[in-house]
Amino acid sequence: MPESFLLSRVLLRFNSKSPDLIIGDLSAATITPDGSLWVASDELLSVERLSPIGANVFANHQQFPVAEFVELFNDEDEIDIEGIDYSDHYLWLIGSHSTKRKKPKGKKAEKDIQRLSEIKTDLNRYLLARIPVVNGSLVKSCSLENKPDEQLTAASLQKNSEGNLLVDALAHDPHLGPIISISLPSKDNGLDIEGLAVHGNQVFLGLRGPVLRGWAIILEIEVELDTPGVLTLKAIGEEGKLYKKHFVDLNGLGIRELCLRGKDLIILAGPTMVLDGSMKVFRYKQALGRSGNTICSQDSGELEVLFNLPLTFGADYAEGMVIFPDLGNKDSLMVVYDSPSQQRRPSLKEVFADVFRLG
Repeated sequence: MPESFLLSRVLLRFNSKSPDLIIGDLSAATITPDGSLWVASDELLSVERLSPIGANVFANHQQFPVAEFVELFNDEDEIDIEGIDYSDHYLWLIGSHSTKRKKPKGKKAEKDIQRLSEIKTDLNRYLLARIPVVNGSLVKSCSLENKPDEQLTAASLQKNSEGNLLVDALAHDPHLGPIISISLPSKDNGLDIEGLAVHGNQVFLGLRGPVLRGWAIILEIEVELDTPGVLTLKAIGEEGKLYKKHFVDLNGLGIRELCLRGKDLIILAGPTMVLDGSMKVFRYKQALGRSGNTICSQDSGELEVLFNLPLTFGADYAEGMVIFPDLGNKDSLMVVYDSPSQQRRPSLKEVFADVFRLG
């Protein structure tokens, strides 16, 4: 099995009053053409921008509350942002679309047992949104200098009482529908979107769960603007379905993040359940342009393991990644971590990301 080759580390410097809410829960990353690094914490209602200030150092932190650009269900529930990407002047972001089981507090056994029976739905998690990026800032709408008649508009997938149009479409799916119908929580192998990769209006969503008999799932959808601020789904699948499904053999792991490298999808994979375990990076070749639903094993040659990530028990859970040129390697891979170890934190407001040779 190939091992990772660490090229370097990148220092991320934040100026938040509560840096632990960002640094301790980094869940996604992408880079825009101006060189800005955008990251997200799954505990906040915002996205964070860092600017390059030197060799492998990002700072000048600026926070952008998502609610200033697209409508949320409420001002309280977390979005649980698990993926962000950039395509054609838009920053895209995805919430987990998951339910959650309450955690034991470790005080009274009877109450803890009761808490484990309680399932909660945060409606803001059902968010797929795109926001225009202009000169390193997010805006609600704008026109392009070279295309003044083309209007860019912040928008999100149409919401409803069940979440949004995507959940509606999946509710009758033979693989995902039964899981959605019982509101199975994300960390119990329930529905949990953690990967996002975008090409134009073509959107790939990687599922941490469910993993079905060892097969992970990538959903492919295409969106279009319906009314100002509202996206709808286009029919792209078999028999007029609003999505395609791509089943991939990731050695029983679920998907933690996606990013595009040309027409290939790079897949960050890790355990579906709450446990320390193997994390791997895969390449799904020619993912763009596949027709209909697909199923791809490693034996086919279309899916390969690129490398294993180092395993640190109790810390350094790889959650976000982005193609990042480093040390002459055009297609290196930057990885950011949830629950970073103390060795990654040189100060209260700083954390190191890793850069691996992608090959």
